[in-house]
Amino acid sequence: MATTSARGRRGSNPLVVESISEQLHSILCERITTGVYAPGSRLDPQAIAAEFGVSRTPVRDTLVRLEHDRLVETRPRSGTFVTRPSRQDVHEVCQLRKALEWLATGVAAEAMPIEQITDLREEAVEAMRAAERGDYEPFFASDTRLHREIIAATGNTRLITARESVEPFVYWLRVLGATGPHRLAGSTRRHLEILDAMATRDVAGAQEAAALHLVEVEEWTLADMASHSIVT
Repeated sequence: MATTSARGRRGSNPLVVESISEQLHSILCERITTGVYAPGSRLDPQAIAAEFGVSRTPVRDTLVRLEHDRLVETRPRSGTFVTRPSRQDVHEVCQLRKALEWLATGVAAEAMPIEQITDLREEAVEAMRAAERGDYEPFFASDTRLHREIIAATGNTRLITARESVEPFVYWLRVLGATGPHRLAGSTRRHLEILDAMATRDVAGAQEAAALHLVEVEEWTLADMASHSIVT
């Protein structure tokens, strides 16, 4: 039996009926976190449904999920809008990351293979060199990989899921903020401190560097977003 599908504007890949809500969530999440939908902009469920040729039900389900992700908010009698992140949002996300990654870094400092630590370090150094040439994408890829692999090294599925739950918001805050050389250099310095401590199996040193890194990330994110009049 043929699978019913609805074709959207995103390339030539159809949306499969059995996973429309999942695919819509992925697409709309990407549009928000990459800035296609700006903070404060209104989302029209009817227009979204028409764009992808689907009913209002999967669109409504997707918007509920995005609201749970804190990426959109519904205002009574007004509609659904892309969230304008507050200082409290930034603080809460960084505080959660600090708690999770402090624990994960301690475990990774004992469990992660030296070869993997060395590879992450070499990538971080090369990414900083690329950033100095004006190419920031390698840094973002290296940053994402480093934090993801430290979390994964715990083997704790609940901890991994908790970290993944804020990943879209973390990426979004990065996109909304400025890409200042001071921030990339500061983050790289902390990344190397974390990895160097892990390489010597210095659990306390790795955790201390990880905690300080997240404190600095919060400060830089707020400063960057304030300079763009984004944070409330």
